[in-house]
Amino acid sequence: MNTSKTAFGLHETSRVIIPGFYFTTLLFFLLWSFRPGFLTSLADSTALSILFVFMTVVSGLTMYAKESTKRRKAFQENQPSLWLQNKARTMSKVQPLDDSDAQRLYFYILNNHVPPIFHEKIFFFGTFYHIMILMRRTSFWFAMLATAAVLSQLAMSVPLNEQQASIAFTLAVWVIYLLNVRYNKADRKMQENYQDQIFWLELNSGLVEQILRKRRTS
Repeated sequence: MNTSKTAFGLHETSRVIIPGFYFTTLLFFLLWSFRPGFLTSLADSTALSILFVFMTVVSGLTMYAKESTKRRKAFQENQPSLWLQNKARTMSKVQPLDDSDAQRLYFYILNNHVPPIFHEKIFFFGTFYHIMILMRRTSFWFAMLATAAVLSQLAMSVPLNEQQASIAFTLAVWVIYLLNVRYNKADRKMQENYQDQIFWLELNSGLVEQILRKRRTS
């Protein structure tokens, strides 16, 4: 069995399931804290479990398909493919690389020359980054929605002592979001991940130059 392909599959699956699970869990807690009767009506049947699994998969796939985390500055800056572009510019009689060419060449080097044990670290921190950013964004939007719901109920003269569950939920989600922003480990780890890959390319610059010269112009 190809362990690299297995690890890649597990990490990609985690990028779907974990954010989807987190989204669905917050959704159910939101419903429970503001409208407990909805979940109570499903508690004695398998409908609740089916709904939970369905929402986990659908929300996870939706966030995975959008790939919005790849548009962030922390993901786009200092990519190894950019290092390859700069390397090609310093070499005589070597065809320049555009963004797509550099990315394809980087993945060729990664798949064919970088040791498999190094792949696991790359996959892990890439997955960690995507999961944490999606959790941060999910927390923010649920915190905003819950806050708006609490204020709306206050406007309808619902007393605070009848909103204890909803207020507790709102505060908990805000705390999760603010802690994620405060420590921002996902962005730092992604940049460290890039630096490790660039360091490997620098240590193997002879191999990189040999591969780049295969693209030499006439």
